[in-house]
Amino acid sequence: MTSVSASGPPAAHPLEPLTAEEISAAVGLVLADPRFDEEQTRFAYVGLSEPAKDVVEAHVPGAPVDRAVHLVLTVGPDAHVVEVDASLSEGGLRGVREVEGVRPGLLFEEAFGAIVALETNPEWVAALARRGLHDPKLVQIDPWPAGTFGSPHEEGRRICRCLAYVRDAPDDNGYARPVEGVVAFVDMARGEVLEVLDTGVVPLAPESGSYYPERQPSLREALTPLEIVQSEGPGFTVERGLLRWQRWSLRVSFDAVEGLVLHQVGYEDKGTLRPVLYRASVSEMVVPYGDPGPVHGWKNAFDAGEWGLGRMANSLELGCDCLGEIVYLDGVLTSERGKPYVVTNAVCIHEEDFGILWKHFDARSGRNEVRRSRRLVVSSIATVGNYDYGFYWYFYLDGTIGFEVKLTGILSTMGLAPGETPRFGSVIAPQLGAANHQHLFNMRLDMDVDGAANSVYEMEAHPVPPGADNPWANAFESRARLLRTESEAQRLVDPARSRYWKVVSSSATNRLGLPTAYKLLPGATPTLLADPGSSVGRRAAFATRNLWVTPYAPGERRAAGDYPNQSAGGDGLPAWTAADRPIVDEDVVLWYTFGVTHVPRPEDWPVMPVEYAGFQLLPVGFFDANPALDLPAPPAHCHD
Repeated sequence: MTSVSASGPPAAHPLEPLTAEEISAAVGLVLADPRFDEEQTRFAYVGLSEPAKDVVEAHVPGAPVDRAVHLVLTVGPDAHVVEVDASLSEGGLRGVREVEGVRPGLLFEEAFGAIVALETNPEWVAALARRGLHDPKLVQIDPWPAGTFGSPHEEGRRICRCLAYVRDAPDDNGYARPVEGVVAFVDMARGEVLEVLDTGVVPLAPESGSYYPERQPSLREALTPLEIVQSEGPGFTVERGLLRWQRWSLRVSFDAVEGLVLHQVGYEDKGTLRPVLYRASVSEMVVPYGDPGPVHGWKNAFDAGEWGLGRMANSLELGCDCLGEIVYLDGVLTSERGKPYVVTNAVCIHEEDFGILWKHFDARSGRNEVRRSRRLVVSSIATVGNYDYGFYWYFYLDGTIGFEVKLTGILSTMGLAPGETPRFGSVIAPQLGAANHQHLFNMRLDMDVDGAANSVYEMEAHPVPPGADNPWANAFESRARLLRTESEAQRLVDPARSRYWKVVSSSATNRLGLPTAYKLLPGATPTLLADPGSSVGRRAAFATRNLWVTPYAPGERRAAGDYPNQSAGGDGLPAWTAADRPIVDEDVVLWYTFGVTHVPRPEDWPVMPVEYAGFQLLPVGFFDANPALDLPAPPAHCHD
């Protein structure tokens, strides 16, 4: 196991992650400005201000690197933020811009303040007492993003809604015993309770719902050891964020909102490093709930934009979260008071055996040729309240790229009266239910297939009608449709047609004279089930389509806009694509929505087995033949 430090010498490449020293320097530049009072200023976001793509691609090793930091600040309790760009190279502020009418993601300090305010609020205390709960220390309070529903509480404030759960002991599973029927509105920034809604007493669920091993009736026989040993060490190298493995090269970094971010993904072919992706990350994710009632109907969490996947990242542990010969990368983030801190082992990198890559047994010669697949895994895990999300990038020996989310954790629960069956959810334990909901992720894929200029085709399989050219009525053909503008490129999957999307180079061709390309192959692809005119439908419009394509624009980073918290909606992709810009022979960005529609089941309780969702990027004519033909044969016992 190796851990790569989060601090070090000055950056040697424009995309190297920020160090703790650089964060401290940027915060110092902000607080030295008389416009920002240290006691009132809170740092909602601090991240690398990425240079323009042409600057990055023109960088020569050893050349000076311009370093700048983008910061989002709050300076008071109202609904606005201040965006600042601080130049570390120049030692000053390049820009200060006030953005009215928006809220940053929820701040941890303010969320804790909401909990403290509720614990002594008379209405809250009375609502708990009506349920026989007289000790506030037994009550777990979960602040949630409040959404936007036309409540007067929303006007000009940074608010949250709070739900409650009972823990008889500190390590209890609080979600096993929800305090049903009680919701509080709290002005987070002022620590002021605005309203306590009580829809009526529902008895507490009777079971503890513990998932700890010592509280299970019995345990199965222990598994025999499974050890992954690489006696010569891992087959990859990591140096200051630059990761190399086999023919792959990419840069790995870590962002407070997006979490794991990849840059400059390329594949070495015949001595040339060929670009595939310039930048890839989770741009947004939303968890919309399908119960329309007053206690749960407002629950729609934007886990990236409202909380931050990087801010919620776990420190990963060998043998638990990752298995094998591991190299870890630390994540360097910033507290809301402007202090840098390190999430140790935020990113795990290792290799995995993945079965057979290619094989053929020739019956005439008796010769058996087989090559085993191995993949490079780059992963991070975030815990957002009750849910845990693992984000996994996979790189394969044949040029394939995969992305997978592993969803686990604990359901968001509701209390049920004895004998009650929820219409919009499931009973998962006695007097305990969970609402139907979705987990919808949007990936931002800045494609650079053999260069920045690309076009996108929608590919489908179509049956040919019976006739003279199809006498056996069995023929089908592949049809391609060029997506010319942003409006044409708002698409849904169609499994019956085997629909996928192909990103082709505008300049490079293979030996057959065809454009080199990569295809986006859909996996689990639900779209938003809430009505497009609903509150969450307006705010998460990205999730109404599986695919959007836009021309690259540096300010277009997040699918629901930079500030989804309490937004009215319409930001992000709907606003940008309204211009209907051309996307042929352009530097294109694919925005891909996928995820899970979750109708809870008893097996999901008290902790969910992992559910998987993702997609693949596969070469299509990018290579002249199978690029893994050059793999050496395995040991003699596998090779005749």
